[in-house]
Amino acid sequence: MSLGVQIFCLFLLVCIGGFFSFSEISLAAARKLRLRAMAEEGVRGAARTLKTKENPGRYFSVIQIGNNMAAIMGGIVGESAFSPYFSAAFRYILSPETAAQLGFVCSFLLITCAVVLLSDLLPKRLAMNNPERNAILVSMPMHIFGTIISPFVWIFDNLANAVLRFLNIPLAPKDKLTSDDILATVSAGSDQGIIDANEQAVIENVFNMENRPVTTAMTARESIVYFTLDESEAEIRKQISQNPHNYFLVCDGDIDHVIGFIDSKNVLRRLLEGKPISITEQGLVQQVQFVPDTLTLSEILEMFQRSRGDFAVVLNEYALVVGIVTLKDVMSTVMGDLVLTPEESQIIERDDHSWLVDGATPTVDLVYTLDLDELPDSQNYETVAGFMMYMLRKIPKRTDRFDWGGYRFEVIDVDANKIDQVLVQRIADTDARSAS
Repeated sequence: MSLGVQIFCLFLLVCIGGFFSFSEISLAAARKLRLRAMAEEGVRGAARTLKTKENPGRYFSVIQIGNNMAAIMGGIVGESAFSPYFSAAFRYILSPETAAQLGFVCSFLLITCAVVLLSDLLPKRLAMNNPERNAILVSMPMHIFGTIISPFVWIFDNLANAVLRFLNIPLAPKDKLTSDDILATVSAGSDQGIIDANEQAVIENVFNMENRPVTTAMTARESIVYFTLDESEAEIRKQISQNPHNYFLVCDGDIDHVIGFIDSKNVLRRLLEGKPISITEQGLVQQVQFVPDTLTLSEILEMFQRSRGDFAVVLNEYALVVGIVTLKDVMSTVMGDLVLTPEESQIIERDDHSWLVDGATPTVDLVYTLDLDELPDSQNYETVAGFMMYMLRKIPKRTDRFDWGGYRFEVIDVDANKIDQVLVQRIADTDARSAS
C-alpha cells in the first residue's frame, strides 16, 4: 500500500472518529426541555433525538464501539505508514535497532496528536455550539450505524450491565430536576444577559418562599393601626385619612384581644351614602384569620388560596399579636423591586459602597442584597435590628457600630429603643476614605 493511500485511510479514520466524538457531545450537551420544545414545533428528527436522550445507553455504546474501532485502526495504519520513514531518517545517525524504536515513538506521537486534535478536541468543541441542532443532525446516521453493528452493541451492553449488577450499581442514573438546578440555570441565563436581574430575583424569591417565615413579610406589631369597640366616628375618619390601609383590626381594649377587622372600602361606602359609622354596627366587623408565626410564606399563600381570603393576624406561641399579613405583602416579597417604589424599599443603595437599611428589614433580604455569608447564629433573630442587638449584646444607641464579614454596621437612628435605620459600609472603602 502506497504512502498516499495510507495517509488517505488515516485521514478517513480520523474523520470517522471525529464524527463519533461530535455525536457524543452533541447528545450529552443537548437539553431535554429544548428538544421537547423543538419536537412540539415539528422539527424533523427532534422526537427521535429526544427519545434517544431519554434512554442513551445504546447510543453511547454505538459511539464507544465506533470510536475505538476508528482509533485502533488509525493507530495501525499510521504506525505502518510513518514508522518506516522515521526509522530510515534516524539510521543515518543511530543504530538500526535504536532508529526503529525511535521511529515507532515518533510515529506514535504524531498519530496521537492528530487523533486528539482532529478526532476529539475540535469535534467536541464544534458540537457544543447549538448541541440540540447537532444532535438532531447526527441522529439518523447514528441510527443507521447502530443498526449495522447491533449484534456487537447487544453483546457489549449485556456485558456492561452484568458488571454493573455485580457491583450493585444502578443501571440508569436518577435524573431528577431539583430547585438548585433551576436556580443555577437562571443564574447562568442572567450572567449571559438572557434573563433580566429583576426576573432572576423574582424566580429566586419564589423558590425561597418555602424557607422564609411569615414574619419576614408581615407588618410588625408596633406598626399596626387598630380600632377599639368604643372608637368615635371622628377618630375612625381621622385614622383612615392618615393611614390609607385596606384593612384595620378591631380590638377589645388592646391589640392582643382581636375581635375582627373592618374593610376601609365598606367604611368609604357608608360615608358616600351619608350613613353614620360605628364599630359596633352589625356587618361592619368581619371575622379574621389567625396564623402562627412559624408558618412560611408558601404555607400562608396556600392558606389564602383555600380560604379565599387575603388578610390574617400573626400570633406567637403565647397567643400575642406579633403582626398582620396580607396577600399583597406576600406577593410584594416575591416581586421585590418590580412592585416596590423607592420610598417603600427597605434597603437603599447610597453608592457602590454603602447602604441605608431599615431596622425592620428581614435578614434574608440583607444577605441577598449584599451577597453575604450566613449571618452568625441567625436562628436567634429575623430582622436587621435583631442582628444589631445580637452582635452588640445591648440595646443599641446612635453611632454604635461593629464590623463583620467585610462590612461596618452602624446605628443611625433610634426611636424609643427601636432601631429605625442602619448604615452598612464596606470596610475597605470606609478605611480608604478615612485615610484620604
